[in-house]
Amino acid sequence: MTKISPDEFLDVLAVNLGGIHNMIRAFVPKMETVGSGIIANFSSYWGQSSAPDVGPYCASKWGVEGLTRSLSQELPSGLATVAFNPGIIDTDMLRSCFGKQASSHETPDAWAKHAVDRLEAITLADNGKTIIG
Repeated sequence: MTKISPDEFLDVLAVNLGGIHNMIRAFVPKMETVGSGIIANFSSYWGQSSAPDVGPYCASKWGVEGLTRSLSQELPSGLATVAFNPGIIDTDMLRSCFGKQASSHETPDAWAKHAVDRLEAITLADNGKTIIG
């Protein structure tokens, strides 16, 4: 953590939390007008755990979990939000932490083939929960 610049740390937070905040500000008022909708905020296993060398990412994903739970308590009836954890996916970031072991996990293309089904299964009753994809 001591070698990560303040700018790099803030960039990760800006994307992973600031992006979600911008989406909430843009879409929730319209969803409230319609009276329905579900927001799926992308989280990570590292939103409930940690690992060396990915501290800013972990911090941002813990933030996604907290922001989602807080928003779930603010939304009116008919709206919901979940933290969506896609599971462990073989990405560049995972390889930076786990090396060749990352290849034992699903590729993004393979994950995408079943992601829509999992997302479509989310209901209003899941409000505030973390959903594993």
